[in-house]
Amino acid sequence: MQLYFIRHGQSINNANTQNKSYAEHSDPYLTEIGKQQAQRTAQFLKENQVISHADPWNSQNQFGFGITRVYASLMERATETAANITRALGNVPFSAWVDIHEEGGIFAREKEIHLKGLPGKPRSFFEQNFPEMSLPAALDESGWWKSRPFETEEERQRRAEKVLAELLEKHGDKDGQNEERIVFVSHGGFFMRFMCAVLKLPWRQAAHDYRSWFLLNNCSISRFDFRKDQVTISYLNNTNHLPADLITG
Repeated sequence: MQLYFIRHGQSINNANTQNKSYAEHSDPYLTEIGKQQAQRTAQFLKENQVISHADPWNSQNQFGFGITRVYASLMERATETAANITRALGNVPFSAWVDIHEEGGIFAREKEIHLKGLPGKPRSFFEQNFPEMSLPAALDESGWWKSRPFETEEERQRRAEKVLAELLEKHGDKDGQNEERIVFVSHGGFFMRFMCAVLKLPWRQAAHDYRSWFLLNNCSISRFDFRKDQVTISYLNNTNHLPADLITG
């Protein structure tokens, strides 16, 4: 099984990280740059969807991707990015995966230190804007995050480990079945946790303090190859499909 981890396009929060007067958005949407990044990524994957040569050393996808399924977090920036990809690819299943959301969930900052949980988008929002996406049965009009508290450190890492286990259970290589090639459209903070789970790294304070980090640019692609008890990381944070003026952090 191959996993392609794609970070969402630039969000309005990403674009205003240095703007001290900016009021942070709890579920930020894509900027115009973010939309262009998503469109470019979608077009690139479409143009390279068909595998032209069955070569086991297709480690840079020089012979194509052959994507079989797309998952997105239910945060708007990820869902919109993923929708661009699935609409370009055509007949590829597209589903929400709640647990690949960004660290903390949906929240508002109050007086700098208190993080108040918020509901998140309701089912009707996704049905109206992304009708091609399969939604979890539990998602209703009360929102997908349901105003839960901001996640603890332990909850974040356990969630990443759970996602990895479920991914391997659902889509890991099975005798007599074709290899699956999965896309996650997700987030930079979750990626750090996911990398720790994949590589069995202990979560350290250095990562929490941003002193050590796996950097992802917006709409970058990272590839993981899972083979039974082995994982190979073929590339990380690949942005070769984007022009220089669309590479953002």
